[in-house]
Amino acid sequence: MESISLRKDEHIDLCLHQPVESGHAAGLGAYSLEHDALPEVDLDAVDLSVEILGRRLEAPILIGAMTGGTPRAEILNHRLARVAARLGLGMALGSQRAMIEAPQHTRTFAVRDAAPNLPLLLGNLGAVQLNYGVTTAQINAALEAVGADALNLHLNPLQEAIQPQGDTRFKGLRAALVEALEGIARPTLIKEVGAGISRTTALKLAGLKIAGLEVAGVGGTSWAKVESLRGDAPIKAEVGRRLAGFGVDTATSIGHCRAALGPDRLVIASGGVRGGHDVAVALALGADAAALSAPLLRAAEAGEDALERALRVIIEELRVVCFCAGCPSIKALRAARLLRRAS
Repeated sequence: MESISLRKDEHIDLCLHQPVESGHAAGLGAYSLEHDALPEVDLDAVDLSVEILGRRLEAPILIGAMTGGTPRAEILNHRLARVAARLGLGMALGSQRAMIEAPQHTRTFAVRDAAPNLPLLLGNLGAVQLNYGVTTAQINAALEAVGADALNLHLNPLQEAIQPQGDTRFKGLRAALVEALEGIARPTLIKEVGAGISRTTALKLAGLKIAGLEVAGVGGTSWAKVESLRGDAPIKAEVGRRLAGFGVDTATSIGHCRAALGPDRLVIASGGVRGGHDVAVALALGADAAALSAPLLRAAEAGEDALERALRVIIEELRVVCFCAGCPSIKALRAARLLRRAS
């Protein structure tokens, strides 16, 4: 059986150097905030701050889940955490399965050692691991070991179906989630990894004891495509390429999740979010915040300065969009008028 560490390093290389995006639109580009040439607000007065899971962020932006479990991942995670802390943003870890199975990998996820002032840290584990024997005690220990404020449980059936030796025993998983959520000691979100959350799935999940959903819709990195580039199974590789865009686009998925959860639980937009205008559109569609991964991985690989610049550009773009839409705050942005772009 392949090692998790080897797989994680392969994932990093593929996401950095291969065309792994789905090739389908996230749907966010179909909209624009209505431009108000008489905004009646000062640019310097625009307040981007939000409260997410009881933590104050300087902007509604999370560094999305990426990696962990290897020395290279440790370097990247520490860069990501230090910049997130400086800018007052949240951060999500990659899957902590590696540290549950091999505790020596814990240090690659222990980003609070590098960034003790990080305002919000989300742990991460594949939900399907509940069907393979992972216990709530192990999950709680993993969260405690890294000082996580909350947990992402990710759903990734498409990725697992294409991944060499993927974990595909999803039968009975909702019942396992019901039981596990009673014992997990941190607020828990459920997320997809790039194929989105449909109306059917959102309604299945809305009845669970969760803090919210992260949509991770079609439009960004396709993990079916990533897995198609690994291993030596040509049939699965071809299927992965064919299904690279299978699922629900990000914009549509935001609507499904907000409708299912109602106004009080968290919806995080991700999947093809590439700039501040995308973040603004996602919030106007019903999200509370947005998460970005692939563009920040590339920036982090180039270095901490490049990463900080990339994030500052996104934040300033969001601020200017708010200003030009006459929105002095993120609360106002959520109620802003969206226009459909001409096709």
